[in-house]
Amino acid sequence: MRRLAVAVVTTGLLLVAGCSSSGGTDTDSTESTATTTLDVSAAASLKKTFTAIADEFEQQHDGVTVRISFDGSSTLANQIEQGAPADVFASADEKNMDKLGDLAVGPAVFATNTLVIVTAPGNPRGIASFADLNKPDVTAVICQSAQPCGAATETVERNTGVTVDAASEEQSVSAVLTKVTTGQADAGVVYVTDARGVGDNVATVTDPAFAAVVNSYPIATLTGARNADLANQFVDLVRGAGGQRILREAGFGAP
Repeated sequence: MRRLAVAVVTTGLLLVAGCSSSGGTDTDSTESTATTTLDVSAAASLKKTFTAIADEFEQQHDGVTVRISFDGSSTLANQIEQGAPADVFASADEKNMDKLGDLAVGPAVFATNTLVIVTAPGNPRGIASFADLNKPDVTAVICQSAQPCGAATETVERNTGVTVDAASEEQSVSAVLTKVTTGQADAGVVYVTDARGVGDNVATVTDPAFAAVVNSYPIATLTGARNADLANQFVDLVRGAGGQRILREAGFGAP
C-alpha cells in the first residue's frame, strides 16, 4: 500500500559558547504519515480483479489506501446493514444489492458471469454434465442458496430438474473452489472467472444449462461514505476503460 510522506523540518538553534562567535545550525527531519482509507466490500469472485483495480486506484491517488473485504455477497450485505464500515459495495448479483435499499446510491451493473463445474486436473471422476454431480462416486460442493453462486445453481437445478446432492454448501464461491483444489471434494460449481483464475489446478466442465443463467454484478457507493468523492472515483474506475480491461482479461462478461 502506498503512503503519502509529509516531511516536517525543525530549524536548529544557534548555539553561542563563551567569548567565541562560532555557531552552528542543526536540522532534524522527521516523517509523519497521512493516509485516507477507502473501504470496499466486494464479492469473493472479484478478489483477483478488484485487487488489481485497487492497486491501479492507489497509483492514481497519492495517500489513498484501498481496503477491501472479500466474502459472499449476502454476507457482505448483512454486514453493511449492521453498520460495518464500507464506502463502496460490489455484489455478484442484483438481489443482494437491492437488499440494501437506500443504503446503496445509484447501483449500476459493471460485469456479468456464468457458472462452470470444476474438478481435479484430468477430471478423474469423468464428469461430463451437471447431472453427473450426482454420480455415486462423486463428492460435490456448491454455494449456499443465499449467495449469488448458490442462487444461480438453484436456477440451473430448476431448469434441468436435477437437484445436486451436495456434500456441503459453502458461504462463498472461493470456499467451493478451495474444497476442490485441496482434494476435499471431487467437483464444485463456481464461476467461469474463478476457474480461470486457478489455471491448471482444475479441469472445467460446461453444461448447456449454464448459458441461460447469467449473474449481473452491480456496484454502488454507500450512504454515509466517509469520502463520497473518492468512492465515486473508484466506481468510475471499475466501470471505465481501465477497470473493464482488467475484468475482461479475467473472463467477466460485459454489463
